[in-house]
Amino acid sequence: MAAFAQLAVVGRGSNTCVYVMAIFMMCESTEQRICIKFCFKIGKTATETYQLLQQAYGEEAMGHKQVFDWFCQFKEGRTSAESDPHLGRPSTSRNEEMIAKVQTIVHNNRRLTVQEIADNCGISVGSCDANLADDQHMKRVCTKFAPRLLTDDQREQRQTITCDLLERSCKDVQFLKNR
Repeated sequence: MAAFAQLAVVGRGSNTCVYVMAIFMMCESTEQRICIKFCFKIGKTATETYQLLQQAYGEEAMGHKQVFDWFCQFKEGRTSAESDPHLGRPSTSRNEEMIAKVQTIVHNNRRLTVQEIADNCGISVGSCDANLADDQHMKRVCTKFAPRLLTDDQREQRQTITCDLLERSCKDVQFLKNR
């Protein structure tokens, strides 16, 4: 923010005006693009803008080409300082089909390693690990994958066992002693 204020004061020359601008949680590159837009709007050239950014941000400043490209985009009528969303190939390792496939493999054999699961599914180890941790909510406990939260069946089974043990301990006073 201080860099933007310095840029604004330098940019206005003798008619120094105070501009108050709230920038919340903004990354530095977005902040610099806003500064480029500001310089364009007040009539600075791309070279002057680049020099001001160098002065304000030092080593953290955008490169020469980036500054000139953004300046040119604002000159051509661009209004947003946000970067465009990048189109890419859709993920084939984190879709519903792959999540179900990994879940089935882990459910059938919880002793498989991440590498073995990844090989069986044809995905990378990192994608498999992310699938298990983020999508399946599982983590490795000793040598088995265990869900972080119990399923309904597991809860019911634990409750049944607990009730049986409680009944048995009430009927037989010596049940838990001497064992």
